[in-house]
Amino acid sequence: MLLRILLFVGLAIFVYLGVRRIWKDWSGKFNADAEEAKRIARERDRAERQQPGVIDLKRDNDGTFRPNDRDGSDKRH
Repeated sequence: MLLRILLFVGLAIFVYLGVRRIWKDWSGKFNADAEEAKRIARERDRAERQQPGVIDLKRDNDGTFRPNDRDGSDKRH
């Protein structure tokens, strides 16, 4: 009877450790894939900012985003 209990406890430990290892491997893989997707998106955004016709917006004193000239002067006033 004791041998049977030890056998089941041993099997439960092996199953627990195996499931835990699979969980860690998969979550690590998914996290790495998410980081790679973020990196690719950042590179794409940087490349799009370099294209002509892209307007840089600055937050004004009232909190509204408004375009500024390249030299930093605002010609609205």
